[in-house]
Amino acid sequence: MQILPLTLVVITYNEANSIARCLDSVPFAAEKLVIDSGSTDDTIAIAQAHGARVVHQDWLGFGAQRNFATTQCSHEWILALDADEYLSPELAAELERRLPELMASDNSAVILRRATIYMGAPMRWYLPSMGEKMARLFHRGRARWKDVRVHESLVFDGPSVTLHARFNHENNPSLPQKQIKVLRYAELKCRDWLEKNKPVRMWQTPFVYLLAFIKDYFFRLAFLDGWRGFVIAQTAASYAAYKRMRYYEMRRNPASVATAADALTRHGIDR
Repeated sequence: MQILPLTLVVITYNEANSIARCLDSVPFAAEKLVIDSGSTDDTIAIAQAHGARVVHQDWLGFGAQRNFATTQCSHEWILALDADEYLSPELAAELERRLPELMASDNSAVILRRATIYMGAPMRWYLPSMGEKMARLFHRGRARWKDVRVHESLVFDGPSVTLHARFNHENNPSLPQKQIKVLRYAELKCRDWLEKNKPVRMWQTPFVYLLAFIKDYFFRLAFLDGWRGFVIAQTAASYAAYKRMRYYEMRRNPASVATAADALTRHGIDR
């Protein structure tokens, strides 16, 4: 296995159950870097045992945290994975084969396809889980992450290529973990809306819920994945509606921003 001048970077917070698998799936990276925001479990020790350099950074928000991570990398080309993601052997082999040429090119980014494992098994039909395209490999001088609290994406102007093999995402190993994530992501998104003074349109909420469910369950083929598909569609629709209800509360009762932040922090959901 040849070692390539590439940094694998992972942002973490209490990821002891998954960080080793993530790091070990990229054996060709010359550097493995973990940016940790204060884990209280064994994340740091496990990451170091699996060859990673660990840097502490208090949580800045998803976009800012990823941009900070970029500044800490030793190499110009960076592969960004979440702790619950890992390369398939097929993608690892494709990257090892193609990276020398790609890294010598003027490409800004490489688009990878992500497959989802949900409730312990791969999704078979739900379209966003069958090969969602994501820019995760990039040259740090030609790309940067959107500076947003949540739902960040990579921004680049130059050319890119798309690889065929997929990397895997173990999407929330349990429903309680999913609901915790929904609470956190919704809170962050609502704070962005609050800063931008987005209008409150509560009347849209029932329609948003219904349309989100129909889109995922029927048009994105979740129904073909049986009850797991129903759960995915229902969870997505509930998230879309909950964001709007929470934002309505923030605008109607501004004191709830601070009280909710305190409650989420005490329960380890916000940081």
